[in-house]
Amino acid sequence: MSVKDWFEQRKELQIKRREEKTQIDDSLGKLWIKCYNCNSQLLKKDVEENLEVCPKCGYHFRINARTRINQLFDEGTFEEMFGNITTADPLNFVDTDAYKKRIALAKAKTNMNEAVVSGVGKIDGNEVSAAVMDFDFMGGSMGSVVGEKVTLAMEEALKRKIPMIVVMASGGARMQESILSLMQMAKTSCAVAKLNEAGLLYITVLTEPTFGGVTASFATIGDIIIAEQDARIGFAGRRVIEQTIRQSLPADFQTANYLMKYGQIDMISSRADLKSTISRLIYLHKK
Repeated sequence: MSVKDWFEQRKELQIKRREEKTQIDDSLGKLWIKCYNCNSQLLKKDVEENLEVCPKCGYHFRINARTRINQLFDEGTFEEMFGNITTADPLNFVDTDAYKKRIALAKAKTNMNEAVVSGVGKIDGNEVSAAVMDFDFMGGSMGSVVGEKVTLAMEEALKRKIPMIVVMASGGARMQESILSLMQMAKTSCAVAKLNEAGLLYITVLTEPTFGGVTASFATIGDIIIAEQDARIGFAGRRVIEQTIRQSLPADFQTANYLMKYGQIDMISSRADLKSTISRLIYLHKK
């Protein structure tokens, strides 16, 4: 065997071993998950059965909109609405990639048209209008379609005279739509004002993470503001604030417990208790 053949054979063997390792890792990845908080190796099945919460330390993993809907609403009662509204690209925006391409990739990844699912369903028999955001779709960023679907859900609550629930999971306004995304802050806030004028209950649920223009608009003007356990909530990111004020921030800054301590939210709920908590609040506010 020549030296060249030997090197070629070694190269092929290394490639084969890497492929085999990747297959093993992929197989294990389908069965096991690591907790970000306690570093425990957990069976995915156990985590799923525990509502995507670590059974050892109680850490709440992020969940997508469909999973959230299944957990919150009575089985078979949620009816999605406004799902045909899709994102345009009015600014023909391009950064490192074209906006249209980013949207297409997000749709393929999540099997959703946008970063929010709006509709009507029942929570313990109580009919509510709801908008549930999904961080997996471009970081749950709020563009014109997200703002429109949230507003339409609020208008549906007005029409039916039922409570409105919004579950937040967002990095903020969508930069690819510039001023059009910022306008959604005013639009959604005006829709909340109409709910208030009509005397309808508006509950916001802040989950991991809730930031930016969403925090600065419809997320924090609810009649009752609930933060899910382990959620981080704020406007600008921690590092940006520290660089601006040139000071170190407390370790628990922008956590649900920190906001509760300073009266910026009304309560903290574990995921297991969230449905029953919302149900009781609806019952207490029934006319």
